[in-house]
Amino acid sequence: MSITPRTNRRRLVLKGLLAAASTAPLALTSRYAVANTPEIRIGWQKGSTLSIVKARGNLEARLKAEGVKVSWTEFPAGPQMLEGLNVGSIDIGVVGETPPVFAQAAGANLVYVGNEPPAPRAEKILVPKDSPIRTLADLKGKRVVLNKGSNVHYLLVKALESTQLKYSDVEVAFLPPADARAAFERGAVDAWVIWDPFGAAAEAQLGARIVADGSGLVNNYNFYIASRPFVEKYPQVLASALEAINETGEWVAQNQKDAAAIVAPQIGLPVEIAEVSVSRYGYGVKPLTEDVIQHQQKMADTLADLKLIPKRLDVASVVWRPAR
Repeated sequence: MSITPRTNRRRLVLKGLLAAASTAPLALTSRYAVANTPEIRIGWQKGSTLSIVKARGNLEARLKAEGVKVSWTEFPAGPQMLEGLNVGSIDIGVVGETPPVFAQAAGANLVYVGNEPPAPRAEKILVPKDSPIRTLADLKGKRVVLNKGSNVHYLLVKALESTQLKYSDVEVAFLPPADARAAFERGAVDAWVIWDPFGAAAEAQLGARIVADGSGLVNNYNFYIASRPFVEKYPQVLASALEAINETGEWVAQNQKDAAAIVAPQIGLPVEIAEVSVSRYGYGVKPLTEDVIQHQQKMADTLADLKLIPKRLDVASVVWRPAR
């Protein structure tokens, strides 16, 4: 792969993480303490960047050489993944922008450790092809289905707000993606708020129409979330893992057709649909900036105001800041 200025910038960012982590006190054999072999347990979803990392094997190869075991656990969506992190079954995963807010509000001992670039086109509000719904204002009084606590939960809030509707002006039903699609297909709901690749599949296979995507409404960041105990115990393992993930992100950005060929069989879709999904996301991991933190804080405040979470949060308090 050719090295571009953008590639160099990303590597410099993550190099800083590695440099910061290298000062952490660990008894080493290769690089890490092995009284018990260190292990990183990763949560992943089909069609995500981590699904491509898993398939390519570069993270496992890198960490195996550094004396670290890697294991993978699949989840259907971000909220379920962060439940797994909260109960201690995984150490790190990648989720949309809303699940960490719900998880923090529920008391999960988590930290944000990085984010991918915004991907507003990768989530949308869909209606059946013959639906009379043409605008966001037409959603008033309609039944809308989504995965509770997922990134699209906030998209619905902001979409309604943009047309002077309240969250209470629609009837919201909560279902995971597979069940939501079934309800959408049989006409049990009027609209479906969903992310890709599920959205791209519904467009191609069902003729679903996009009433609105996240453009101009939300950023739709993907966040890498880790358990605080893991980060505090193994900062070097985390930094190495993030660098390997970033390498795959750079590869995907430059090889989207090849990435789609990896994703397609995972999600049971033709390569052409997988390529549409891949093209709508951003790739590469970087530490959270103050702007990104403030974006999350605004979201948390909005969800608290709507009583969708039980208390107000301080997002900055759960952002990983490696020692310099």
